[in-house]
Amino acid sequence: MGGEGDVTLWINSPGGDCIAAAQIYNMLSEYPGRITVKIDGLAASAASVIAMAGDEVLMSPVSMMMIHNPATIAFGDHAEMQKAIDMLSEVKESIINAYVIKTGQSRAKLSHLMDAETWMDATKAVELGFADGVIEKNSDNADESAGSRNSVLFSRSAVNNALVNKLTKKFGEQKKELADAARIPEPTGVSAKDMRNRLETIEKLI
Repeated sequence: MGGEGDVTLWINSPGGDCIAAAQIYNMLSEYPGRITVKIDGLAASAASVIAMAGDEVLMSPVSMMMIHNPATIAFGDHAEMQKAIDMLSEVKESIINAYVIKTGQSRAKLSHLMDAETWMDATKAVELGFADGVIEKNSDNADESAGSRNSVLFSRSAVNNALVNKLTKKFGEQKKELADAARIPEPTGVSAKDMRNRLETIEKLI
């Protein structure tokens, strides 16, 4: 990067190649002027790494930031698969380096947030240290009352787990109801009317 003046970098990106993001991060970090990053839409995946290079990171009240584990495509035998796993582990550690420098959070916490594919609104990003403030309407400064807003942190894995638990509970109970409705008491002297009522009950439950 040429020049020495202050720079404002606007970000709205779903991410991309983590190596390219690392190079951009380094270029911004070494720039002698002040870097202000403003996220007006989305800073996800590799784009969140670039955002960490800002001396000040501001987010629109309606913007989002997302962090997750790096991913790749691999082909070959178990040895090649292990190489890919080892490579991804190292890439993750390098990404965490950028997050630690900006947020001051522990590596363990950041790793957990990445494992869960975490989405943050502006207020939550400020709370966790990924951003420094929320952009005010018609102002170039951060909103000092950002911390008073309700924050949102969305974890895809947590939502998936909750959904699976609810479905298991629902259909587990329904299976029991079906079994109870279909059960014929001993001795097996059941009238046609009782049998019809049981079949109607089963039909309602299905």
